[in-house]
Amino acid sequence: MATTDPRFLAPSPFSRLVSAHAVSMCGDACIAASLAGSLFFSTPTSSSREKVLLYLVITMLPFAVVAPILGPALDYRRSGRRVLVLVSMLGRAVLAFMMARWISDPAPKGLLVYPLAFAILVLAKGYSVAKSALVPALVDDPNNLVKANSRLALVSVIATTVGGGPAFLVQEIFGPEWSLRFAAVVFVVGGIVATKIPRVRIEQSREEAQLEREELHQPSILLAGSAMAMMRGAVGFLAFFAAFSLKSDLFALGVAATMAVLGGFIGNVAGPAIRRMLREEQMLAASLLVTASLVLIGTVLSGDVAFALSSLAVAVGAATSRLAFDSLLQRDGPDAARGRAFARFETRFQVAWVVGALIGIIPQNEQLGLLLLAIVLASAGILYVGARRAATGRQMRSTLRPEAVDRAVGRAARGLRSHWRERRAAKQVESAARRPLEPPEVTPPADPDPAPEPVPEPPEAFPGGS
Repeated sequence: MATTDPRFLAPSPFSRLVSAHAVSMCGDACIAASLAGSLFFSTPTSSSREKVLLYLVITMLPFAVVAPILGPALDYRRSGRRVLVLVSMLGRAVLAFMMARWISDPAPKGLLVYPLAFAILVLAKGYSVAKSALVPALVDDPNNLVKANSRLALVSVIATTVGGGPAFLVQEIFGPEWSLRFAAVVFVVGGIVATKIPRVRIEQSREEAQLEREELHQPSILLAGSAMAMMRGAVGFLAFFAAFSLKSDLFALGVAATMAVLGGFIGNVAGPAIRRMLREEQMLAASLLVTASLVLIGTVLSGDVAFALSSLAVAVGAATSRLAFDSLLQRDGPDAARGRAFARFETRFQVAWVVGALIGIIPQNEQLGLLLLAIVLASAGILYVGARRAATGRQMRSTLRPEAVDRAVGRAARGLRSHWRERRAAKQVESAARRPLEPPEVTPPADPDPAPEPVPEPPEAFPGGS
C-alpha cells in the first residue's frame, strides 16, 4: 500500500528547484564574502562618486550578455532552461576555483580576477532568468505562482545568510582563496542537485510561435513591466541617496539598511496573503500607491526616521510588486518565449535601477529627494491604474504616449514602407533593362496559296458491262 504521509513522498518538481536555488544562493553568498573588498561589492559610503559610477556600469554589463544571447538560448532548446541552471552551477564552480588561483596575486596576474568575476555575474544572471522561466512549468496551479515565487524569495534571503557566514569565517581564518574554493564546492553540490530537476519540453508549430510573439507584446504585460521598472528605479534611487545622505551617520545608515532587509522579508512573506485578496495587477498598483504614501509621510517626519520609514516602505513595495510581476508574466506570457521575456524585462529593470541610482548620487536636499520619489511613485501608480481601466471600455493601449503620436508614427511607417516598395520596384525595372535582350524566335511564314489536294478520278466503267 502506497504511503500518503508527505514526509515519505518523493520531492515535487518545484521542491527540487527550491533545493537547487538554495544551494545557488549559498554559493553566490560565498563569492560575495570572498570578494568583499573588491570593486564589485564595495560599499558606496566609502567610495567616491566616480567609483560608484563605474560600479553601476559593471552591474549593467552582465545583462548585455543575458538579454541577447542567453535569453533566446533558453527557448531554442526544449530543455534549455534546465540545462542553463546546471551549466550555471558548474560554470561558477570552475570560475571560482580559477579565481582562487589569482585572488591573492598582485598585478598583472591579479587582474585576471576581474574578468572571472564578471563571468560569474553573467552566469548568475542567466541562472536567475532560467529559474524564473522554469517556475510555471513546475507549478500545477497558476493561482499558486505568487506563493511559489514568494517561497523562492524567502529561500534566497535565508540561503544568503547561511552561505555568507561560513565563507566569511573561512576567509578570515585561511584567506580568500580558500573561501573561493569553498564556494566552488558549494556550486558543485548545486549542480548535482540541479540534475534532479525534471525536464521541461516545449513543442510548437509556426502558428503557435506567431501567437506567442503576440502574447508577449500584449498590453497587460508591457504596462506591468513599466510599473515594475518604476519600482526598481525607486529602489536604486533610495539605496544610493540614503548612502550618500547618511554617510556621516553610520548608525542611521545601519538602521535604514536593516529596515530595507526587514521590508524585503515582510513583502515576501505577505505576498501570498495579499494575492488571495488581490489580483497581480492590483498588487502592482497597490505597491506603487501605498509606497508613495508612506514615503510622503516620511518626508513630513524628516530626519533619520524619514529614511528608515522610506526604506521599509520601498523594500516592502518592491518585494510584493516583484512577486506580482513575475507571477503575471508566468501566467500570461508565452511558455516557449518565457526565457526571452524574463531576460528582456530583467534588462529593463536593471537599467531602471541604474538610472535611479545615478539620480540618487546627485547632491540634493533630503526632504526634496524623498518628496520627488513620492511624487514619481504616485504618478506611476495613477497612470498604471488608468491604463488598466481603459481596457474595460476599448482595446487597451500598450503605451502611454498620446494617440496623435501613434497616428503620426503610423503614417511615417506606412510612408517608409511605400517608399521602400517603390525603390524595390525601380531596382527591378532597372535590372531588367540592363539584362541583355535575347533574339526573338523566327518562325517560317505560312504559304498564302497552298496547292489544292488532288482529287482522285472515278474508276472507268467495266468495258463489258451491260
